Amino acid sequence: MHFPRTPARLAGGALTLALALTATACSETDAPRAAPADGSGVTVTNCGVEVSFDAPPERVVTIKSTTTELMLALGLEDRIVGHGFPDGPVPPAYEAQAVGLETLSTEAPSQEVVLEKEPDLVFAGWESNLAADTAGERDTLAKLGVQSYVAPSACQSAGAPEKMTYDLLFEHFAEAGEIFGVPEAAEELVTRQRAELAGLADREPIPDGTTALWWSSGVDTPFVGGGTGAPQMVMEEIGLTNVAAHIDQTWTSLGWEAIVDADPDVIVLVDAAWNTAEQKMQDLRANPATAELDAVKEERFLVIPFPAAEAGVRSVPAAVELLTQYATLEDPVR
Repeated sequence: MHFPRTPARLAGGALTLALALTATACSETDAPRAAPADGSGVTVTNCGVEVSFDAPPERVVTIKSTTTELMLALGLEDRIVGHGFPDGPVPPAYEAQAVGLETLSTEAPSQEVVLEKEPDLVFAGWESNLAADTAGERDTLAKLGVQSYVAPSACQSAGAPEKMTYDLLFEHFAEAGEIFGVPEAAEELVTRQRAELAGLADREPIPDGTTALWWSSGVDTPFVGGGTGAPQMVMEEIGLTNVAAHIDQTWTSLGWEAIVDADPDVIVLVDAAWNTAEQKMQDLRANPATAELDAVKEERFLVIPFPAAEAGVRSVPAAVELLTQYATLEDPVR
């Protein structure tokens, strides 16, 4: 997906949420990872592109928070030679590891900037990060001796997941562990996250049929979580029914009229420096139509930071945090 940071995005006071670990995802349509018989490398099919690693990458440029944080979660901060397009600060659990990481660009870095770091891999959070006007097209980078790998959950041109699930997230952990030569670290991460996810069963459940809207950005026409991506995965896990679940897309535009007709019980607000959750709340209260929504009148707002809104190493903690927030609402759905 792509969220252009334009004047259409709202500014305002930032909210801070501390979320810890999570995971990204891989596609059921991509070929499984395959290690040669001599154990010298790994070959994967990534967004329809076959990528072979003769040895674990040692100099990596990461683009987007999801890729940077996955490497931190796997203990690979020493291999990051630069990162670009961060969506926000890293979670507190990774702050110490992130000290000293060089930010190459606040937006998608150019090929020139990337190549200056002499990477052997560009690890991208979106396919659009690997284009002629950004880090460089994948075949061009390959000719220059630089491999590329996209977070599989973000594949669109080929190999896109039909629907994100936590099992796919954990498969991506395993694939990244194989690529970087740290399968044990990936296994440990998966074990921790599975346990955290299983712990949700011990929490007070959200009542069946409680509906929700996941609003990421956009004012005139909201950009919301559709029925196939990380928002759907997280909401489904904690018992929220996505009012946009019928739309077969990861993210989609949904008009205010449709939102008012759906009258969601809860509204999940993505908090970003360029479009804060607080500003979204103000907009909902100021709009005569949305001001009459029960979720707005009863202030049933749940807040999630932008980096946790995409499939990545925050997706499990995002579910835990949203369920915790729901339990503290003054007037939850009963």
